[in-house]
Amino acid sequence: MSIKSDRWIREKAISQGMIEPFEEKQVRTDVISYGLSSYGYDMRVADEFRIFHNALSPVVDPKAFDERSFVEYEGDVCLIPPNSFALARSVEYFRIPRDVLTLCVGKSTYARCGIITNVTPFEPEWEGFVTLEISNTTPLPARIYANEGIAQVLFFESDEPCQVSYSDKKGKYQAQRGVTPPRL
Repeated sequence: MSIKSDRWIREKAISQGMIEPFEEKQVRTDVISYGLSSYGYDMRVADEFRIFHNALSPVVDPKAFDERSFVEYEGDVCLIPPNSFALARSVEYFRIPRDVLTLCVGKSTYARCGIITNVTPFEPEWEGFVTLEISNTTPLPARIYANEGIAQVLFFESDEPCQVSYSDKKGKYQAQRGVTPPRL
């Protein structure tokens, strides 16, 4: 398995629609950077958020998640309450090839402010908008800027295609469109 370079990412994004929309170079002026980098792609966060609050639920249960625990918000800047989190989605739609696995890491600009972005790997043949979990670990409200960089995606290509892909097993988050809460 090897990490893929900007040339490989550009070729797959353009010829196979792996990333749409695709920004061919880093956009850095007056924004938190996004677009193609040397060995990855910095995705953006869209302007759709689901902000967590604890007014109605005494417990968080991934097997029986109460969607009333979220307040829906749409806008250019999202404020995440102290020691809380929001779900959001990527601007980009991803289509992962059968012989590729990705890992995502949060942008250092946010991490240096105590804001952590968590994204699980994109499995082979997964596709959709990425649901992002953005945690505010600070005792202060935190700003998240829509349509700017939020996390870097690293692409790893295997020597051979996997036997069972995410599509083959009919994964529950396949082709997700909006901000998607936990499913069982």
